[in-house]
Amino acid sequence: MAARKNYRGCSGLVLLCALLGNLGEMGRGQIHYSVPEESDKGSFVGDISKDLGLESQELTKHGVRIVSRGRTQLFALNARSGSLVTAGRIDREELCAQSAPCLVNLNILVEDKGTLWGIEIEITDINDNNPKFQVENLEVKVNEIAAPGTRYPLPEAVDPDVGLNSLQNYQLSSNHHFSLDVQTGDDGTINPELVLERALDREEEAAHHLVLIASDGGKPPRSSTVHIQVTVLDTNDNAPVFAQPIYRVKVPENVPPGTLLLTVSASDPDEGTNGEVAYKFWKISEKQSPLFQLNEDTGEISTAKSLDYEECAFYEMEIQAEDVGALLGRTKVLISVEDVNDNRPEVTITSLFSPVLENTLPGTIIAFLSVHDRDSGKNGQVVCYTPDHLPFQLEKSIDNYYRLVTCKYLDREKFSMYNITVMASDLGTPPLSTETHIALHVADINDNPPTFPHASYSAYIPENNPRGASIFSVTAHDPDNGNNAQVTYSLTKDTIMGAPLSSYVSINSDTGVLYALRSFDYEQIRDLQLLVTASDSGDPPLSSNVSLSLFILDQNDNAPDILYPVLPTDGSTGVELAPRSAEPGYLVTKVVVVDRDSGQNAWLSYRLLKASEPGLFAVGLHTGEVRTARALLDRDALKQSLVVAVQDHGQPPLSATVLLTIAVADSIPDVLADLGSIRTPANSDDADLTLYLVVAVAVVSCIFLAFVIVLLALRLWRWHKSSLLQASSSELAGLPASGFVGVEGVQAFLKTYSHEVSLTSDSRSHVIFPQPNYADTLISQESCEKNDSLLTSLHFHESRDEAASVKWVQ
Repeated sequence: MAARKNYRGCSGLVLLCALLGNLGEMGRGQIHYSVPEESDKGSFVGDISKDLGLESQELTKHGVRIVSRGRTQLFALNARSGSLVTAGRIDREELCAQSAPCLVNLNILVEDKGTLWGIEIEITDINDNNPKFQVENLEVKVNEIAAPGTRYPLPEAVDPDVGLNSLQNYQLSSNHHFSLDVQTGDDGTINPELVLERALDREEEAAHHLVLIASDGGKPPRSSTVHIQVTVLDTNDNAPVFAQPIYRVKVPENVPPGTLLLTVSASDPDEGTNGEVAYKFWKISEKQSPLFQLNEDTGEISTAKSLDYEECAFYEMEIQAEDVGALLGRTKVLISVEDVNDNRPEVTITSLFSPVLENTLPGTIIAFLSVHDRDSGKNGQVVCYTPDHLPFQLEKSIDNYYRLVTCKYLDREKFSMYNITVMASDLGTPPLSTETHIALHVADINDNPPTFPHASYSAYIPENNPRGASIFSVTAHDPDNGNNAQVTYSLTKDTIMGAPLSSYVSINSDTGVLYALRSFDYEQIRDLQLLVTASDSGDPPLSSNVSLSLFILDQNDNAPDILYPVLPTDGSTGVELAPRSAEPGYLVTKVVVVDRDSGQNAWLSYRLLKASEPGLFAVGLHTGEVRTARALLDRDALKQSLVVAVQDHGQPPLSATVLLTIAVADSIPDVLADLGSIRTPANSDDADLTLYLVVAVAVVSCIFLAFVIVLLALRLWRWHKSSLLQASSSELAGLPASGFVGVEGVQAFLKTYSHEVSLTSDSRSHVIFPQPNYADTLISQESCEKNDSLLTSLHFHESRDEAASVKWVQ
């Protein structure tokens, strides 16, 4: 139903008064209620929760609220009872004047469902207004020559109520000269007229006093009165006559005050003062009267105040012309106010759902907008739109409501807030427009895992680091917000050499800094492969991994370790043999050394630190081979002592020394023969100690050999093992004499010189021992006593200090 605004006094038209602006056709499911006017505040209007399909106490839960525009809100929602109630006193006459029915339209928004419901409420009339005359006393002038049947219009009473509660009839007090006749106009108005029943005689009675009563049809009825004084005048032949029975004029609403609208003109053919005419408003409403002014002498009608088409578009009034003889003439003036485009569209944000989640589906309602233009026609037709580059669009809802919905997916990481401009423009000439800005915040969801800048990391730490030292730091970035962007770091569980990874390194869960929990040893662990996990605090949490390779850097913390020669396990000393027939460059022995470090820290170099006879032997710088530097001479001493130093290339360098004893002889018997010529040391204490040791070793050796012979004799009676005994005796008899002095030393010497030895790559040593020259002298059973004494440790004493520092290494 189309609605037009009208107010009391716009008589002649039946217009619907709309409180909430121009309303279009309501959509389906419109709800109808009715309530009497003047109801107390909080009076029940309708069970809105039931009609919306909700429980009585769920209005607040579902975000149900009234969103209609209006100067004052007439209705409210009772959240406790779920009903629609009045928000205050409602005056139907103030809202709708005399329009029937009086309908008020409003809209109910259910926020969680994003739906609008149209509510139509009829305000029913009660008889709360009396019919009212504009004046309390009225003078009617009648010429004494007036013929019976002459009619004189009387002022109308106005009753703002409608239906039976409105004005229904008039009554005139009883008298002999006048009667009352009521005429009904085309618009349904009741017009009282005073009818002359008998001729008047001014000389008999110059004035007559009457009472006119106006009554409505309410229960109980209401009424009002006006006192009429009829004054009898002398003879006046002609009444004023207007040039037109109806004057019509159209005027733009933006004319300034004082603008001449039209001039009414009435003529009276009488001469003299009887032909003079005076103009005045006869019928005009209280609200219209201040807007216009009438010149009583010229009949010019002009504006007294500014007109507003939106307030009232049509005015109707009557002008009366009266001569001095009290003869009257009347005409009707109709003023049509033309609309001009002087009102910009009004955009009201009735509901805004902000913030909105970034994973909101396209088509989700963001806001409800109410658009209104007080102008009419094309001036009041409004077009709304939003910029094309934004992921939002406007959709027409019911009445003058629009929905602002998403048309694309949102991404908070790209735009965390949108400043949406809604343009509303009318179709007037020139068009007027309004901009409304909506600030929409996009709420974050946990849709981005933490990311590391690099796919993998490498870190380096020197060995022998202090416990708790900081190793490395990793940082992951999460573009989300709040808890979704709070990153915590952890290490994936693993074991290294049977121990949990957590015993080696730890990571600060907040900063991503890795710490060493122990001092690393390059010789045990050279690298660690870690997997760092970065997790956010979202629900559910997202995570990502990155690999970290932790390399242990070698430090020069290991001195060279001498593998050969080594100290014999039987407590004896070792002697290397150098035949006197050896040529220069003859390989006597080789110092085998390994360094547990790596790289430059394991590069070894050898040098001859000290020799009992300089120039006789030389040591390879990188091989450690001890070779003869010249041919051996008979004058060269049997015993030669060499001190070989081995040094790595670390910073600072570490070194080790070994003492080599070389016997210059062609065979072991020669060594034994020469032993007798070796002088006993001058120190008697050392000599005695050495003698005791030699005697003790010889006795123990003889006892051991005698025990072996007894065991062999016991086994001879077993005939099935005679071959094994013979083989064993043959094997023992075939053992060659060694360059070592001592039983275990001989075996170790022979095994060492008959194998190829390979060391670690870092030591840069690869040694092949050649077969040495040794005498094929057999140790017979009969020379047990002698041999056992010879196969004891031989101590060659140069001095007490030298003897104390000797190392025998294999």
